[in-house]
Amino acid sequence: MQYPVDIHSHTIASTHAYSTISEYLTVAQQKGLSLFATTDHGPAMADAPHFWHFVNLRVLPRIHHGVGLLRGIEANIQNMAGEIDFYGDYLQELDIVLAGFHEPVFAPTDCLTHTKAMIATIESGLVDVITHPGNPAYPIEIVPVVTAAAAHNVALEINNSSFLTSRSGSKPTCLAIAETARDVGASLVMGSDAHIAFDLGGFERSRALLDLAQFPEARLLNRSVSATLDFLIARGHRHIDDFASLRE
Repeated sequence: MQYPVDIHSHTIASTHAYSTISEYLTVAQQKGLSLFATTDHGPAMADAPHFWHFVNLRVLPRIHHGVGLLRGIEANIQNMAGEIDFYGDYLQELDIVLAGFHEPVFAPTDCLTHTKAMIATIESGLVDVITHPGNPAYPIEIVPVVTAAAAHNVALEINNSSFLTSRSGSKPTCLAIAETARDVGASLVMGSDAHIAFDLGGFERSRALLDLAQFPEARLLNRSVSATLDFLIARGHRHIDDFASLRE
């Protein structure tokens, strides 16, 4: 199955990525994607764009050549309190907020610390998706994290890049996360975590893992544009009239 939505991508604004937003839009159209999110790293990352980059995402088109564009961020979890590096009323201007651990901002410590920080982030109400929670550099207590995500309607990402070029050794934890999410009613979402436009919409490894876990399609956000947008509205984001034509 080709999935119409990708919620995780990085442009040259994060300088360890290699494509412009225009290049992403072109590839999305070529691949038949209906909707994707641009989610550059939050400003606490060493090579991230400035805070104003995210404030000014409003200049981006909502739809270009039939492809919808969500204005987002992959924020950094900064501490055990679950604070992230984007804040205040500015968060309300974004369409989607991802957050995860990144070594330059939150150095790996121990399982208890990671678990408390991730649960605090989930409980904050500010973050829609936790990115690459299966990163072996940041071991967590899986059941409490996934249970918290289910209780607070926060999606957990199965990150395709984690099985290709990043975070080697992620599969066992990701599989356990998917199986626990299956059992406790949490939502999952696949993210390409593309750092070059060619990788947008690439979910082959993530999909194989979800098949292995027998995760129900009905709780996979990528299954449709409507599923993704309805999730974001339920999370408190505004309804975007321009996307009506993209809904199935």
